[in-house]
Amino acid sequence: MEKLQHIKLLLTDCDGVLTDAGVYYGENGEVLKKFNIRDGMGVERLRNRQIATGIITGELSPSVRKRAEKLKITELHMGIKDKLAVLQQILVNRNILPEQIAYIGDDVNDLEIMKHVGFTACPADALKQVRSQVDYICEAKGGEGCFRELAELILEAQTQEVITEILLEA
Repeated sequence: MEKLQHIKLLLTDCDGVLTDAGVYYGENGEVLKKFNIRDGMGVERLRNRQIATGIITGELSPSVRKRAEKLKITELHMGIKDKLAVLQQILVNRNILPEQIAYIGDDVNDLEIMKHVGFTACPADALKQVRSQVDYICEAKGGEGCFRELAELILEAQTQEVITEILLEA
């Protein structure tokens, strides 16, 4: 997984990746979403290694905003229909290359952005059209730790790169 050694930003869709794609309604009609705590630890572990994280979602959800704030996710883009346009804006604002970005998504609206990043992944239960297009299919399903799984792959790949550099210098 050499592509993962250069990742500086992990972007994700929300529904179907950070959640199980289900929606819960409260008594007053409020929309509730369930997030996986392990994914949150993945965000923190990436941040500790100076790898930024971001959410690009078509939904406008107060619960997603709260989760992003709690986890200190650096890029939050909600209500987005054109994810590729947001990606291009991020590339300019962060002065990074497409190959330094990984993206995890689960549905057909993620396919276009996936063509323009360095590494792609999806949850185990992503649509067939998505599974056939990605670099990596997670063992975990959406909302069950797939983001954390990808985060750990990135961290492992970058740790291996550091170890290799140290050995080459010795």
